[in-house]
Amino acid sequence: MSEEKVIGCHSVAAWTEHLEKSHVSKKLIVVDFTATWCGPCRFIAPIFAELARKNPEVTFLKVDVDELKTVSEEWGVEAMPTFLFLKEGKVVDKVVGAKKEELQLKVAKHATADEPATADEPATADEPATASA
Repeated sequence: MSEEKVIGCHSVAAWTEHLEKSHVSKKLIVVDFTATWCGPCRFIAPIFAELARKNPEVTFLKVDVDELKTVSEEWGVEAMPTFLFLKEGKVVDKVVGAKKEELQLKVAKHATADEPATADEPATADEPATASA
């Protein structure tokens, strides 16, 4: 399975470079925090790659939590896979677990949003509100 649209970040410098580019471009970044030993991560990887192919306007990054421990700790990643949705360096959404439908819906939602939103914004009429645990 080819993942040429998913950019692997293998150093803190590469991670920082992609974050800085997003500040300038204001593009959505979706980050897959993953681990080689994680079964659900392997399950969702081809789905993440397919989303990357279908959404060229979005930057898709992959971070191995064992390779870049400081980055995963800095962003509060505690379970794999964790997908963070970033705009202008701020988290606008998050999916924890290999949840294909939720991941697809949130990519579609945030890829089309012009303004950075906050995770605390109330749902609009066409978006169902979700319950917080």
